[in-house]
Amino acid sequence: MNIQDVKEFLYTEEGKLIVALIVGAIIGAEREYRSKAAGFRTVILVTVGSCLFTILSIKLGSTEDKSRIAANIVTGIGFLGAGAIYRDKISIRGITTATTIWISAAIGMAVGCGQFSLTVWVTSIAMIILLSFSWFQRFIDRVNQEKIYRITYDEHQTDQITVIEQLFHAYRLECFRVKQIKHKEEIVIVYTANGKEKNHELFLSELYLQTQIKSFEV
Repeated sequence: MNIQDVKEFLYTEEGKLIVALIVGAIIGAEREYRSKAAGFRTVILVTVGSCLFTILSIKLGSTEDKSRIAANIVTGIGFLGAGAIYRDKISIRGITTATTIWISAAIGMAVGCGQFSLTVWVTSIAMIILLSFSWFQRFIDRVNQEKIYRITYDEHQTDQITVIEQLFHAYRLECFRVKQIKHKEEIVIVYTANGKEKNHELFLSELYLQTQIKSFEV
């Protein structure tokens, strides 16, 4: 099989599905390596499924509108992506996984349309972001990081709010009181705090030493 035969095969329905499988495997491998909810098989199924729907849209659509089926991929993948986002007590997780599903579907659609050059470029960009930009994210976190603290103490300790907020300031963390809850004989306060990663670590060490605090979550 020469190069021309390979090119012709790639533009067949079967060839497009194989390409979709390959690019899905590349992106999915990175998600699987990081033990994300949408891993290797999930991303492959997203790219192959989006590719297939796009092919069917082109084959079954009318002459005036060949994008009717493909357009619904965007809506459907939105629901799938939303399922990957979940709230973990006081933080939200899965947003990167959801956007990975979203762009994987877009790549699958590009393959289905035969836009292989665009597919290579977008897949490369996605992999650069997923693999290389994490160091830049860690650098930003070292310079400034926002964390949510949920601190619980006994309701009879009326001065504890002042003590906690003084601790934030002592470790150079800018805090904002988000919520204050009274539950039975406990007071629960939720703070957002901004500051250097090192300052957050020192603040956490101090919280462990505070006997007046019944519990805390970060």
